[in-house]
Amino acid sequence: MLEFGQNTAPAGDLIKDVTEATFMADVVEASNEVPVIVDFWATWCGPCKTLGPMLEDAVTRANGAVKMAKIDVDQNQRLAQALAQQGLPLQSIPTVVAFVKGRPIDMFQGAVPASEIDAFIKRAIEEGGGDASGGLDDALAAAAEMLTEGALDDAAQVFAAVLQEDAENAAAFAGLIRCHLAAGDLDQAEVALNGVPASLTDAAPIEAVRAQLELARQAANSGPLDELRAQLDADPANHQARFELAQALHANDQVEDAVSELLELFRRDREWNDGAAKAQLFTIFDALPANDPVVLNGRRKLSSLIFA
Repeated sequence: MLEFGQNTAPAGDLIKDVTEATFMADVVEASNEVPVIVDFWATWCGPCKTLGPMLEDAVTRANGAVKMAKIDVDQNQRLAQALAQQGLPLQSIPTVVAFVKGRPIDMFQGAVPASEIDAFIKRAIEEGGGDASGGLDDALAAAAEMLTEGALDDAAQVFAAVLQEDAENAAAFAGLIRCHLAAGDLDQAEVALNGVPASLTDAAPIEAVRAQLELARQAANSGPLDELRAQLDADPANHQARFELAQALHANDQVEDAVSELLELFRRDREWNDGAAKAQLFTIFDALPANDPVVLNGRRKLSSLIFA
């Protein structure tokens, strides 16, 4: 299983205690390769004891996209004075400075919330031209592959780990819901869907899994194909039978045939049951990728019927 969020680089390569003697190599020169977050601290500083571990955690979670240098100002007074003379306000600690391409580009002082630390590090990574996602895209791709291969528990754990890093990641929410759907746990899928933040309810991945959940619930109650076909053969004007046949066809992964039956129902009576055929078509389209041939052909045919 993918151990999301674990750093593959040794901790000593990411987080170092830096002195006057190593400052040029570990901060200035190193920041030409990757942004370096410098924590100016002291043993007697209470806020430093809170901020330091939070910074280390955030840097570790960045998976090598940023490094951290820890400088004890009491043990490196001459360095602190030299930097202050160059314009860095180090009179108050903790002071945290981001170095990119050999120069300071951002800073803050005092203990701040974890969200502000994450935003600070993200800005530094982006300023350095790196990937501020911290590998989230790679993790999502890996989780999606696990889901395709049927490793549902592993996929769900990775999607959940992504959400710990980015609580408003629509793709991760959708992936977690798809895991529940693939496991046949529709109730848990609905619980997860209801937990999606309001800001994401209209996001395309969320609309897709909402449609997939609705279709899955229909599939659980769909009738036998042979009986529904027999009803329709006996009475081609039986709109209810045609609609239920379309649901049953979709439940049996005959998606294109389901779309064909719904298009035929729409052609015969577009207003039947408050436009149920059109609504069901849109549900199917929403559940599929936008570039799926079934979607492209179905939308084209539906448009032809609407504007005929």
